[in-house]
Amino acid sequence: MPASGAKPAGSKDEASAAQSVRQMFNSIAPRYDLLNHVLSANVDRLWWWRTARRFRLILANRDAAILDICCGTGDMTMALLKHRPAGARPVLAADFARGMLSRGAHKFAGRGAVALEADALHLPLRSASLDLVVTAFGFRNLANYEAGLREFHRVLKPGGQLGILEFSEPGGLIGKAYAVYFRRVLPAIGRLICGTVGPYNYLPTSVGSFPPSPQMLDLMRKTGYVAAEWQPYTFGIAGLYTAMRPE
Repeated sequence: MPASGAKPAGSKDEASAAQSVRQMFNSIAPRYDLLNHVLSANVDRLWWWRTARRFRLILANRDAAILDICCGTGDMTMALLKHRPAGARPVLAADFARGMLSRGAHKFAGRGAVALEADALHLPLRSASLDLVVTAFGFRNLANYEAGLREFHRVLKPGGQLGILEFSEPGGLIGKAYAVYFRRVLPAIGRLICGTVGPYNYLPTSVGSFPPSPQMLDLMRKTGYVAAEWQPYTFGIAGLYTAMRPE
């Protein structure tokens, strides 16, 4: 059975898991962007671009209400903003790790986004108020995946869309080679650049315990979404889940 939510080492329940994740990302915030680009060889930029392009029709609507949740240092937010027309309603960029969010706020300040310190499982937003919710590489870190999907469903308008960009584990020879890199090389590089072991040991563990795409799609349907699909990116190293709250 897939994990019901993130479980960092030492966490005993959902509250302690969330606190561990917050502390972890606050601790690596100063080096987060550098590590992401080095460890992915800048392929992560392509993933953000493809995700934003998938929702370009909603983004082109200047009145659309849009949330980038678990926005981290704001790279997904910046990709979304490239599709927003002049004078459009600001994108909400939210995260519960203040160290990450403050760096994102510097990136998108004055560019059409507003930073919001908020927990993805308890959004300070009205029900049925958003046209689009997007999250990039943050959903996997939620303490309860089903609760996260239900909260996104709550804040989406009928007909509103959801996009979850997340890592996955590819199969075949590519998967085997990637597993060696992901479980051995990546933590070593992360430790070298960041000076700490935990976060980059946690990363491959969290990906390995995340539901595979068929089970994730089933969970999305179970929580009330329709038109749930998964589009693999770069041989299945990452992929975009999309779904809609029913009209």
